[in-house]
Amino acid sequence: MADIAPDLKPRVLVLYGGQSSEHSVSCVTAAGVLGAIDTDAFEVVAVGITATGQWTRPVTDPRTHGFGGAELPRVLPTASTVQLHSGAAGSSERSAELMEVHPDGSSTPMGQVDVVFPLLHGPFGEDGTLQGLLELAGLPYVGAGVLSSAMAMDKHYMKIAFAAAGLNVGPWVTITDRQWTQDPSTQLERVRDLQLPVFVKPARAGSSMGITRVQDFAQLEDAIAEARKHDPKVIVEQGIEGREIECGVLGSQAGEEARASLLGEIVVHDGSQAHQFYDFNAKYTDSTAADLSCPAELPQDVTEEIRRQAVIAFESLGAEGISRADFFYSTQGEIIINEVNTMPGFTPISMYPQMWKATGIDYPELITELISLALARPAGLR
Repeated sequence: MADIAPDLKPRVLVLYGGQSSEHSVSCVTAAGVLGAIDTDAFEVVAVGITATGQWTRPVTDPRTHGFGGAELPRVLPTASTVQLHSGAAGSSERSAELMEVHPDGSSTPMGQVDVVFPLLHGPFGEDGTLQGLLELAGLPYVGAGVLSSAMAMDKHYMKIAFAAAGLNVGPWVTITDRQWTQDPSTQLERVRDLQLPVFVKPARAGSSMGITRVQDFAQLEDAIAEARKHDPKVIVEQGIEGREIECGVLGSQAGEEARASLLGEIVVHDGSQAHQFYDFNAKYTDSTAADLSCPAELPQDVTEEIRRQAVIAFESLGAEGISRADFFYSTQGEIIINEVNTMPGFTPISMYPQMWKATGIDYPELITELISLALARPAGLR
């Protein structure tokens, strides 16, 4: 456990919402973190980002956000906008000032912040863009840096990094916007080299947004069109028959190797016709659609190998602080890595905190550890 100096109380900026299709997921993640963060160790300020990119003071208490209401939670726009003011990167003062700027041009100081906990999922939050802004501001922040965030957001480059690290990656085809626009028939033929079923996904999205399970190639064009609503770059993965296994990874200090949690398993109920895979509703709104089991019941040697590979995947991307590695354990006994998420779902009941709870680090302690790791990290581009 990283230590917080007893005479200091760092001010943590919790950012949530954002411009991606995972906006509501981020709001619920923020509710969990804000409800559990140790306010004896940290002073906390929450700032929401609307779906159009405005930084705002919360209109409603973000701790009340959840998926139980008639509508998904949102960050609401306001007349005034929150801005981050800081010196140049590399300054000895690793802090920045928040200001609320009003429509008449006047401003209200909101105080200094020392570290950022960016609870943003998807593009414009988890893809390196926000991380670049924070690097320019000279502010420490929780999680992966610019390059590793960008690679982990793009499933195509992520798979290339995994393969280069010697990990087993399932068959896939990437279709860029140019390829699809200029010659869709050739791209359809490329996909037909894969075995059904295939999963058609936006290359740079999460929370199962825009994903279609294709059981007949006649469905392929519609599936690609659905994925392209979220990202012009599409990835098509060959389905793998087996179990879905997850492993949480937590960074370490002083050059030590990252830590791997006990494993978790997602079991989508076979009888559910509404969920042919672990889609958005199965993850967040339908509590009967899937079981999340931790620790997963696997042979000990398989468990340890997946934990080992999860750390390799983390390091292959240059990730820091936090990630969740998703694997398949096939019916043939193969371990196949699917992806790494550098800002996984982080509500108290999400798989990542549940895996670490089973491993011996509870939710509030996990939040403290992540912030402590961010504060201890040396300044400089990551």
